[in-house]
Amino acid sequence: MLDKVLPHAMLKAKPNLESRIKTLKRDWAISHKEADQFKYRSFLYYDQLTAIYTKD
Repeated sequence: MLDKVLPHAMLKAKPNLESRIKTLKRDWAISHKEADQFKYRSFLYYDQLTAIYTKD
């Protein structure tokens, strides 16, 4: 696919994509483990923050 878009760039997509997928999997696993501690806690300021950060 990358060869069709940029035929003379001599880029290899597969190693780059595999590396990126590996990094994303590692980062996702770390963030999921850290988020588990907050799974059953209530967040007092949720309504106020959603009012501030939601799109109009």
